[in-house]
Amino acid sequence: MMNTPLVGPNISAVSATANPLPRRKLPIGIQTFREIREEGHYYVDKTGFAMRLVSAGKYYFLSRPRRFGKSLFLDTLKEMFEGNQKLFTGLAAENSWDWSKRYPVLRISFGAGVLSSLTDLGQSLHQQLTALERQFGLQAEFPDVRSRFKELISRVAAQTGQRVVVLVDEYDKPILDRIEQSDIALMMREALKDLYSVLKDSDAYLKFVFLTGVSKFSKVSLFSGLNNLTDITLDARYSDICGYTDADVDSVFAPELPGLDRQQIRDWYNGYNWLGAAVYNPFGLLQLFDKRKINPYWFETGTPSFLIKILAQRHQFTPDLSHIVASETLLSTFDVDNIPAEALLFQAGYLTIDSVTEMPGRTRYKLKYPNLEVQSALNDSLLQSLTGDSSKPGAHISQLYELLQRSDFVGLKQLFHAFYASIANDWYRKNELASFEGYYASIFYSYFAALGLELRLEDATNQGRIDLTLLFPGQVFLFEFKVVELAPNGQALQQLKDRSYADKYLARGEPIHLIGVEFSKASRNIVAFDVQTLSV
Repeated sequence: MMNTPLVGPNISAVSATANPLPRRKLPIGIQTFREIREEGHYYVDKTGFAMRLVSAGKYYFLSRPRRFGKSLFLDTLKEMFEGNQKLFTGLAAENSWDWSKRYPVLRISFGAGVLSSLTDLGQSLHQQLTALERQFGLQAEFPDVRSRFKELISRVAAQTGQRVVVLVDEYDKPILDRIEQSDIALMMREALKDLYSVLKDSDAYLKFVFLTGVSKFSKVSLFSGLNNLTDITLDARYSDICGYTDADVDSVFAPELPGLDRQQIRDWYNGYNWLGAAVYNPFGLLQLFDKRKINPYWFETGTPSFLIKILAQRHQFTPDLSHIVASETLLSTFDVDNIPAEALLFQAGYLTIDSVTEMPGRTRYKLKYPNLEVQSALNDSLLQSLTGDSSKPGAHISQLYELLQRSDFVGLKQLFHAFYASIANDWYRKNELASFEGYYASIFYSYFAALGLELRLEDATNQGRIDLTLLFPGQVFLFEFKVVELAPNGQALQQLKDRSYADKYLARGEPIHLIGVEFSKASRNIVAFDVQTLSV
């Protein structure tokens, strides 16, 4: 059995004086390859991936979270197959692609708008197929979508004398838009399944097929007729087919780095991994370069309320999110009536792969937050779901940071007491966590995680494990949690002292705060918040 950690390259920042390159336009939200190339935007060359795919196979599927550059990559493929060589000057494909051949491209996208019903889906497909038919000067010969699509492929191939390229963007969005309404979602799934089955029957007329989306629905439910589809989602060779690597940031975007903390950029935005090179989400990074301020830009663009609702309904123990272990089968299992939280979090980009354990015939993945942006924003959202009042956690979190800076332990106790008091009683009644101690600890964890602070859970020492370690700038906070029936007994703080947990951090030369927190089952709140500070 082999456990392999996934680590991105450790590349130091390029200094401002060593970088003579001028600043260029930031391609924020631009998904058109031609516009990026003709109007002087930054571009990270992905054409090498495109050539590798075309040379190695024919049918491909890729799952990546939203706003990761999937649409731009499809548009790049389109321009390559259509032979627009002038757009590729200076790129990997310029002198390696056969520009003498041009292929017809049929592109279908479900990225625009929300399709509320099967009728909406039918209208979208009707509009897109009509536009493609007009593009090639053809008239529709059949009323139904399946027949029209099949005939369009064969007729375009006959008309042009070349096999056809089919690109499908956001293949799953009609289903995901209605995932909370399972009856509509199932109808959407069956309609799309019928559409995609055309590709298997049209093999003789096809040059290349590429489908992208956020989720990875099982082949049985959506691709039962397309069993020759190669899934490159967890292929290490294509881990950075979308997104920016650390090297890309230090080279392509070097003019944007002066004035920004390079390590903070890594901590907040890097870390998405699909078994190969780690990457940044392009949208968040470009927003940072534009606004020049650290914020959860990607998270704010549309975290589904459905995700938060599922985690709340299942009473997810939030500290577990940073070290979930899942099988390969579980990560790829997703359907309308079967939505494992692990698969949803991974496919949507809220968890990523930390390490891999290989066993004969089986692979296990340890998951983690990709970066501080996701850790902070997701836990903030989870805290809001606990109170049912989006305004309370935000005010508490801002106050929490100030209290930690001042080492105000009386204020800290009062703050957490106020938060526990604000949690609806019904949540406790339905709580399914293994222990009240674990639940109370999860609240502490989510608070600190929402601040984007460095946390260590079950922090191992030679004397045992510290429940929670918080590494704050210039200070170390060590927490031990205990649940008592009613009255406090001081055991939490005593355990921290008896087991010399502070020894692990003495070399840092910073004040170390030992904090024993005791909760009462009867009052469902903090009854002891004992503190001892070790000055170094």
